[in-house]
Amino acid sequence: SEVSVSWRPSAEFAGNVYRGEGILPASPQDVWECIKPVAGGPRTKWDQNVKDFEVVEAVSDTVSVCRTTTPSAFMRIISPREFVDVVLVKQYEDGTMLSAATNAEHPLCPPQPNFVRGFNYPCGCFCIPLPGEPDRTQLLSFFQTDLGGYLPQAVVDSFFPASIAGFYSNLTKAVKALKA
Repeated sequence: SEVSVSWRPSAEFAGNVYRGEGILPASPQDVWECIKPVAGGPRTKWDQNVKDFEVVEAVSDTVSVCRTTTPSAFMRIISPREFVDVVLVKQYEDGTMLSAATNAEHPLCPPQPNFVRGFNYPCGCFCIPLPGEPDRTQLLSFFQTDLGGYLPQAVVDSFFPASIAGFYSNLTKAVKALKA
């Protein structure tokens, strides 16, 4: 599938907000199954930027505090990261499914050794049904992540667009494998 990636300066921090948009060849339910933020879900298997995902605290059936770790990236220029976020999941009447998150601090999740603490500013993914096309889904994603540490902004700016394109490509493969 084709993906469009764009960005502009963030109003939240000194980096950019990135927007990814693409049409995936799968139902919204299958796409959601691959991206939903749950411990033990398939995302750690197909998303090259997610090494581990854990629920630190389930606040309600739609809100949780989660910790995500990432492997080193960009030829190991970017060290492993950890992110602690409050995550909201919601389904709308039209069938759109949303996962939205922003950084949080939690007493059960202090910074861990061997990880750089990064911060996700308001971000999320929308799985949007396409009317009359039950086996295709529009995926709209927004990321504004401060990777933390001492990375030059040029490294971050060159990493994110390719990383987002890879996210869509790997997700397309994951939903095809799910249907197989």
